[in-house]
Amino acid sequence: MMQIGATLPAHNLHQFQARRASFMCNGSPLNPVTRPPVHPSLKLPLPLQSTEITRKHLSNLEKLLQIDTKPSLSDPDPVVVKESNSNGEIKGRGLLEGLNLARIWPETKAAEEMSPKHMNRLQRLLSKSYQEYSPRNNLGSRWREYHGCNDWAGLLDPLDENLRREVVRYGEFVQTAYHCFHSNPAMEPDQAPSPRHVLISDRAYKVTKSLYATSSIGLPKWVDDVAPDFGWMTQRSSWIGYVAVCDDRREIQRMGRRDIVIALRGTSTCLEWAENMRDILVEMPDQDGSSNGQPKVECGFQSLFKTSGAHVPSLAESVVNEVQRLIEQYKGEPLSITVTGHSLGAALALLVGDELSTCAPDVPPVAVFSFGGPRVGNRAFANRLEANNVKVLRVVNNQDVITRVPGMFVSESLDQKLRESEAAAGVLNLIDNKMPWAYSHVGVELRVDTKMSPYLKPNADVACCHDLEAYLHLVDGFLASNCPFRANAKRSLVKLLNEQGSNVKRLYTSKANSLSLKLERGNYVHSTSSCLPSPSS
Repeated sequence: MMQIGATLPAHNLHQFQARRASFMCNGSPLNPVTRPPVHPSLKLPLPLQSTEITRKHLSNLEKLLQIDTKPSLSDPDPVVVKESNSNGEIKGRGLLEGLNLARIWPETKAAEEMSPKHMNRLQRLLSKSYQEYSPRNNLGSRWREYHGCNDWAGLLDPLDENLRREVVRYGEFVQTAYHCFHSNPAMEPDQAPSPRHVLISDRAYKVTKSLYATSSIGLPKWVDDVAPDFGWMTQRSSWIGYVAVCDDRREIQRMGRRDIVIALRGTSTCLEWAENMRDILVEMPDQDGSSNGQPKVECGFQSLFKTSGAHVPSLAESVVNEVQRLIEQYKGEPLSITVTGHSLGAALALLVGDELSTCAPDVPPVAVFSFGGPRVGNRAFANRLEANNVKVLRVVNNQDVITRVPGMFVSESLDQKLRESEAAAGVLNLIDNKMPWAYSHVGVELRVDTKMSPYLKPNADVACCHDLEAYLHLVDGFLASNCPFRANAKRSLVKLLNEQGSNVKRLYTSKANSLSLKLERGNYVHSTSSCLPSPSS
């Protein structure tokens, strides 16, 4: 110290001594009882009483930690230490500014259950009024790419943010179909159905047609006599979806075209379940065999698609007539046809896409966005869709068993490798043509995983893994196959709690309960909901 002091000019010695004195504290600066001596040149106010100092320290600490407190007129101004900068100017600095608080209060590593880093974000996700979506960017000239013209190459893994929003948006069209059906599932057996009011969350679209599916089988009349209140469960014809068209100029400009949507719900009635069990492959009507084999589809799906009811046309006839009418009405405009469905609706969506691909001379591009869809037909049927330029994006949950039926379970990737071998391909083609359960998936796959969600239990049950809202939750959080759930996922957790409360981790159900979400029959139901949850099928 003597050597250092000796090398300093005499006229600067008082500055060094002042700085040296500032470190000679008798106690911690956080201790309000003690106060370090200060050089007179800093011109600080006279020493304050200990109670006043305590209040000033607390005031500074609150500001530093950004605690919202109401100002008090009696609170003194915060203590300010003044120091000189390199230019000799006096500048103010808060008492605790510059302290590395991360070392004093280190941020603990969040556990898996505490993935939202801030509780206010979790509160927003659990809020009844929380509505936040990924940004609606202008698709413009790229709309064909997002509609599948290149089979979504380069957009799936990692998942493009624009495609993520489009996939979730089409899934919400299917949710609308579920809610509309369950709000009024019954049909009059002796007269044509009355018009339905379908409330679509996307107000840019208007519904133009209701769609009905009819089973070719029926139950004995005594079943209705025994349980008359459940007649809708045994009716042969049921409302299954709708056709809607974009009718908003701004949305048409954003998407780059006018979009026609066909949305189809999943299994809800007894006879629909019975049709699902008829899993023998049958030849498609009016189809000639080719060098690639005879296209075949599941018997039950074909029945629901082609059978007419007593007062309603078949699903195939209804959707083709309506789409032909819309194509003619908007002739000359750029159009697209999007078919979307979940579970049974996903299976029927493939049949609808196949039917629409040849319904007019110049058919607009046809794409299918399916969620949790089962296998529908054989490889010849898949080849037929590809030849007709029907683009299919299948959203598949890794834990969803429905996506692996019907038919014999064979890994899709293994099947593709075997077909690349000439010897194996010949045997597999023979099986495709002769075996009644030789099913094959269609299109491109977007694979998500329940275990990637920080909110859902890793051992979530079969119903949760197949649930549509769980699918949309997983898509909204998906970044890439080698990445964790995205931290800035937009989708509210309220619907997930409504429909899968028993499969949500206990931490979040307890947080939801503390945020005044009503607990009813073991599920969380927010009081303003007027829609029934979609079933898990």
